[in-house]
Amino acid sequence: MDMNAYLSMFIDESNDHLQSLNENLLRLENEPEDLSIVQVIFRSAHTLKGMSATMGFEDLASLTHEMENVLDLVRNSKLKMDSFIFDTLFKSLDALEAMVQDIVGGGTGKADVSAIVQSLQAIVKGDYGKPEAQATSGGSEASGGGMALDEFQTSIMQQSMDSGHNVYHIAVTVREDCVLKAARAYMVFDVLERNGEVIKSDPSVEQLEQEKFDREFVVFYISQLPADSLKQQIETVSEIDMAAVTLLDAESLSMLAKPSVPEAPPAVQDAERTQEAEGQIAAARAQTASSATAAPPAVSRTIRVDIERLDTLMNLFSELLIDRVRLEQLAGEIRRNDLIETVEHMARVSGDLQNIVLKLRMVPVDSVFNRFPRMVRDLAKSLDKKIDLVIAGADTELDRTVIDEIGDPLVHLIRNSLDHGVEQVADRLAAGKPEVGTVHLRAYHSGNHVFIEIEDDGKGINRDTVLKIAIKNGVISADQAESLSNEEVYMLLFAPGFSTADKISDISGRGVGLDVVKSKISSLGGHVSVNSTLGKGTTFSIQLPLTLSIISAMLIKLGSEKYAIPLSSIVETAIIKRDVIRNIHGNRMIEFRGAIIPILSLSTILQSPDFSEEQEEESEVVIIRKGDKWAAVVVDDFIGQSEIVLKSLGGYLTGIEAVSGATILGDGQVALIIDPNALIK
Repeated sequence: MDMNAYLSMFIDESNDHLQSLNENLLRLENEPEDLSIVQVIFRSAHTLKGMSATMGFEDLASLTHEMENVLDLVRNSKLKMDSFIFDTLFKSLDALEAMVQDIVGGGTGKADVSAIVQSLQAIVKGDYGKPEAQATSGGSEASGGGMALDEFQTSIMQQSMDSGHNVYHIAVTVREDCVLKAARAYMVFDVLERNGEVIKSDPSVEQLEQEKFDREFVVFYISQLPADSLKQQIETVSEIDMAAVTLLDAESLSMLAKPSVPEAPPAVQDAERTQEAEGQIAAARAQTASSATAAPPAVSRTIRVDIERLDTLMNLFSELLIDRVRLEQLAGEIRRNDLIETVEHMARVSGDLQNIVLKLRMVPVDSVFNRFPRMVRDLAKSLDKKIDLVIAGADTELDRTVIDEIGDPLVHLIRNSLDHGVEQVADRLAAGKPEVGTVHLRAYHSGNHVFIEIEDDGKGINRDTVLKIAIKNGVISADQAESLSNEEVYMLLFAPGFSTADKISDISGRGVGLDVVKSKISSLGGHVSVNSTLGKGTTFSIQLPLTLSIISAMLIKLGSEKYAIPLSSIVETAIIKRDVIRNIHGNRMIEFRGAIIPILSLSTILQSPDFSEEQEEESEVVIIRKGDKWAAVVVDDFIGQSEIVLKSLGGYLTGIEAVSGATILGDGQVALIIDPNALIK
């Protein structure tokens, strides 16, 4: 396998781990005492660090390592999570995502994350949020420059003192014109390690090797050499300006001890982790031995497939399905038992194959929705609002090509709801609403479409304000404004450059209107609508097609023409007599299941050349639905149910009313596929 293949795997798996880290950090923020969540976060960070180091992305690995140090203290109950730690970890994730995106774009994945690293290290040391700690720490050399010792380090140095060894605090300063600081630090350590043992350094050895220090570094050191001799040896290293060597006594050591912040040297931490891992493995083996009948742990067995291969597979299966339908027709005409049995078996096998092929291309919208809880959390904080995001229907599946494109429009609409929809806490309380606003993000299937809705319980859209701005911007005239329905007024929001914001906002796009959203959704073959109640809230609804799919449909006739209606939109079929049709305000209606629903003439809508139900005493109808709206569609005759391949009409046949695509029937004829959602307004 070449490096490109490895890089592709790294990017995919890194994105998976980053998403897991985001989701679990959000969970932990709601349940900060649940250490099992911390374990999951730690494992993801540890895996990401290993992958990054293996691929040579050192900045990624270093930042993840610093996160790991913080999480290690938390999972061992040595550190409690607080808002600063959460914010720092979330900033770390943002930086990691930016690095991975840089790698996706062909970059090196390098970034300046020194500020975040500094915060993470401060958390580990326990002196974050305490600016006075560093201000008071420079008073004496014995203070260690604010560097604290843990119990393990203190114990080693105390035992060394008791056995007659000298314990030193050494502050080494390199010359200002020093070119290779890391090399000089290495040479100092070489001198020290020949004559004793370094217990701790600040910055760490790893940071010294990467030249992540200014001019000075500090070490705690055990040796039998006298202070003067030690100072002389260190200062003989070229480009070393000076070495301040201080002999520590028991009292100084006890002042430096800080057992509440257990920052062990990397080697000790690694040893502890190794022991812990070995303990977990031993426990797992013991559990397996004691319960031989227990089910084995679930192992993820997946492969990643290029989307173009799936397109090819779908097209080939489409051809197979057309031939299968034709074979079924021929078998019915020839009436040979052995042929009928073979065709029936082929139908069963191809049916199973069909389900698998369909599922291969379909992806749950959860892969898009899962980025929004984190986004809402951050935006709510920046807007000083309290907002809950409620997600429903995340398991609704959509074609992969649509999934890849729908993310940005949804981001824009959710930002709009948070910024312009949900009110500030004081305004909500004044309006008699709960202080926490709610944004619902839901997805569901209807016919051969998927609907995604963003609903907020905010202030709603002010019709008069929208009209005033639309007239001022020349979008419509004052005369036109008077005749517009509410829905038509709300759709003015999608006019280019239209914005109801009093001022430009970073949150909802610096005054960029919703026209960007509309054009993107239109390019996907879908459309967007908006409904609002002033003071109650606003709902944006996006309708998206299943761009390439195999669906169950009812084949119907209109004279000599054949059409298909998706079964998922059909409630039932019926026969109605002409005398039950009522005329209400110029609209034809019938009573159905205790409700009055409209009756639609498909032959009129599609301008059928050789069928009209006007002469018929009774008519066959298909009851269709779109959400909670129903309608009765008059047809000529029913042919029967069939599996059909949904094909696009292409770029030349666009904007055809009530038609979503076409299919090829078993006899080679082309049948148009009716879009029930377009029939119900």
